[in-house]
Amino acid sequence: MPLHYLSRLSGSARDTQANLQLGCVLALVAGAVNAGGFLAIGGYTSHMTGIVSGMADDLALGNITLALAALGAWLAFVSGAAVTAIMVNWGKRRRLHSQFAASLLLEAALLLLFGLTGNYLATMPDVLGPVTILLLCFVMGLQNAIITKISGAVIRTTHVTGLSTDIGIELGKMAYYNRRHLPDRMVKVNRGKLRTHSLLIACFFIGGVSGALAFKHIGFPAATILLAGVLTLLSGVPVLRDLRLLWRFYRRRLHILR
Repeated sequence: MPLHYLSRLSGSARDTQANLQLGCVLALVAGAVNAGGFLAIGGYTSHMTGIVSGMADDLALGNITLALAALGAWLAFVSGAAVTAIMVNWGKRRRLHSQFAASLLLEAALLLLFGLTGNYLATMPDVLGPVTILLLCFVMGLQNAIITKISGAVIRTTHVTGLSTDIGIELGKMAYYNRRHLPDRMVKVNRGKLRTHSLLIACFFIGGVSGALAFKHIGFPAATILLAGVLTLLSGVPVLRDLRLLWRFYRRRLHILR
């Protein structure tokens, strides 16, 4: 049953409950990675609003180098999202079980690379600092696009601005008093959406606290191994299933050629 559950979380066959459960796990991971990125480079790498705003400010103030650095970070985030879209669409065309899981496995590998760069960041900040920023922005774009593609843009995991806005809207609906019973004008709160977004923000926050403690006390390599292990566990069943089917296909091809 655990293998079936893991396959359900990241496999090609989707349902609303599996999307939410996967979204919660990825929100935990995103919170932890954001915390690790802040400890490593002193900034958050999933907050594209802040990065683009900083790029505009630096350009206006004549800080061309900083503006170009912000542009590079934004392009890395966009590139990560684009890579996910390519991988998912390629997998869908071939009806792979791992059409979503493959991107999770790539994220796990990149997080291990982040752990390695973060461990040596203090010794080579001028070289590894920019690499770490670009790597983390790419990872955040990659992950956000995964759950966006899976959920049809309903769930986001790497930032909470949109989630917070939707929570405020639903709370406003809840507070609104319908004085007249007019069915076509009734203001109704979407309690399911309110619960979902509140849960995602809670998971992001818990991931941030846990990640900060982990990166601080057990170090970058160990912390990223834990995060990468979670993502590998999530993606492993669909990926192995496709690899097994691919191996059977090539065995049949070899048998025919002989």
